[in-house]
Amino acid sequence: MPSRSSSSTGLTAWLLIAAVIIVADQFTKILILGAFRLGDVHPVTGFFNLVRAHNYGAAFSFLHGASGWQRWFFLALGLAAAGFIVWMLRRHGHQKLFSCALTLILGGALGNVIDRAIHGYVVDFIQVHAGGWYFPAFNVADSAITIGAILLVLDELRRVRRT
Repeated sequence: MPSRSSSSTGLTAWLLIAAVIIVADQFTKILILGAFRLGDVHPVTGFFNLVRAHNYGAAFSFLHGASGWQRWFFLALGLAAAGFIVWMLRRHGHQKLFSCALTLILGGALGNVIDRAIHGYVVDFIQVHAGGWYFPAFNVADSAITIGAILLVLDELRRVRRT
């Protein structure tokens, strides 16, 4: 088990990485808010557009049409998840892949929490499509959360294979 000082140093490094994710997420959203009106679509390639969408719900617009309570619910849920993740990073910061996964999820969750607190919705702007099928718009925070979730699965598969 790592010493307390190396544990806090590791936690600081993981939190700095999460902060970089938050800054990248918020910076890209500020650019979109400044350059696009709601509903604007700018094709970049034959399968990728930049758009401006507002998501009042959660993943894939879950509860998007609810009466407004979902803003506070998802904001509280994001903050609770962030607290739990910081606790986990403090305890397991020496486990590199696991901590990297948690850090990506933390940065992404807080990036979207900031949107909910400021705007009441999450700003989405990346749209992937093919053959008339459109994946729901997403953002840098969502990408970090998704990659973090994939890394958590890989970490667990590695752990299971070792035993």
